Order: sequence, then structure tokens, then C-alpha cells
Amino acid sequence: MLLRWLINAVAIFFLPYLVSGIRVDGFLAALVAALILGIVNAVIRPIFLFLTLPINFLTLGLFTFVINAFMLSMVAGLVQGFYLRNFWSALVGSLFLSLISSFLTFIVRH
Repeated sequence: MLLRWLINAVAIFFLPYLVSGIRVDGFLAALVAALILGIVNAVIRPIFLFLTLPINFLTLGLFTFVINAFMLSMVAGLVQGFYLRNFWSALVGSLFLSLISSFLTFIVRH
């Protein structure tokens, strides 16, 4: 679990290099953002997924990207040193965050 937190923090730290509109003021801010994002994804995200199940079904799961962007925006509102310019930055950032996190997890496990 600690390794997963560190992997997500590294992924958040490198997001500004890939997505304009995202700013991380240091690795400590990335660590805090990864911690809060993990908590938000464990507690709040399942509720949102359940409540938006009909629209998620109609969009064949693509609405999940919107929910992920909303979760990332929520974290940016809570964590000092982690900023998102707008919703589109959050949407693209959440996609890259998933890709980077998956890639780093794959590298660590193999």
C-alpha cells in the first residue's frame, strides 16, 4: 500500500510536464495529493459510480472518465500546492495519471 502511494505521488509529480493547466509545487504536495486522492477514490468515488450508473451504462463506461476528473478536481481543491486550471486539465490529467500509475506499477512488479 505504501508503494502504491509512492507510485501515485511520482505520477502526480510528473503530470505538469505532460499536461498544461496542472501545477504541483513540490514532491510533498504530490505526496499529500496522492494520499487524499487514494482516500477520495476509496470512499467517495464508489458512491458517485453507483449514482451515475445509468449514464455510465448509456455511455459504455466513458462517463467514468468524468468522475475521475471530478475526483482529481476535488483533491486539487483540498491540497495546497496542487492546482488545476479547469475541468479539461483535470480530465486529461486523470487519463495521464492512470497511464503513468499503471506503467510504474508494471515496472515495479516486473
